[in-house]
Amino acid sequence: MAVIVTMQYKITPNLNNAATTDIYTGFILLMGLIVLVKFIRSLFSKKSFENLLEKAPLYTAGLLLFALYDYATLKTGILPLPYFPWPDRILNGIYEDWALLLDCIKNSLILLFSGYFAGAAVGLLTGLSAGLSRRVRYWVLPLVQILGPIPSTTWLPIILIAAASLFGGSVFLIALGVWYPVTMTSMQGVLNIPKANFEAARILGAGRARLLFKVALPATMPNIFQGLTQGMSVACTALMVAEMMGVESGLGWYINWQRGWAEFAKMYGAVIVICITFSVVNFLLSLIKRRVLRWQEGHWN
Repeated sequence: MAVIVTMQYKITPNLNNAATTDIYTGFILLMGLIVLVKFIRSLFSKKSFENLLEKAPLYTAGLLLFALYDYATLKTGILPLPYFPWPDRILNGIYEDWALLLDCIKNSLILLFSGYFAGAAVGLLTGLSAGLSRRVRYWVLPLVQILGPIPSTTWLPIILIAAASLFGGSVFLIALGVWYPVTMTSMQGVLNIPKANFEAARILGAGRARLLFKVALPATMPNIFQGLTQGMSVACTALMVAEMMGVESGLGWYINWQRGWAEFAKMYGAVIVICITFSVVNFLLSLIKRRVLRWQEGHWN
């Protein structure tokens, strides 16, 4: 399939004899090589074969999508320039600015994780405390009910005015978005624990600290990771909004900057980099989740 897409790219004449490079060709052939390696591996592993058989339609659809987009832009101009640059131009934009993009990725991840861990820590503390204590829950629930339905990005104009720095304000914005789902899932997780578990622990002499770390926290872990996963999605959205509105670094800033110069190829390239970056972050989070909750699958190794 990759060979067919490459031949279509090379043989079909470009609109207005537009100049192209071999970066797009190399990219398609690399994708084809990866699928070929998976195919060879599947000849020796039943699990790999089943996985390849399941993913084959997606791989084919992805290559067809590249071919159709290339045809609609470079070959026919159905999607006109400059708003719809062809794939080769987008890949060249990424290649030309790779050093700046790496720096933007670093700055975005620093901002993302600063807000994410702050919001997760406060949300975990709030949720567990509210679940264990009726008195704490009395004060926390109204706050959650008021702030929860409001997207954290709604507070951006106020934060930009009140914050001492754009970075600090952006961290607070991300943390606020993460705080709500982590608080709710943690609190519900504790409330769903049978009371008999706490009573048995008290009979055995467990104090508040042991009730928290030996009973509440382990039993609530699935709920906590559900909140952490939801919080990461909210954090990524808040990050992009914060960077586009004020922060002078990161991938969101880069998109705004290139759009201002009408460099749409580089803008699309940054969107692709964002998708890859956030996919990697979520994949790592899922690996941690599977590792921590491996007892749910019935094994520990």
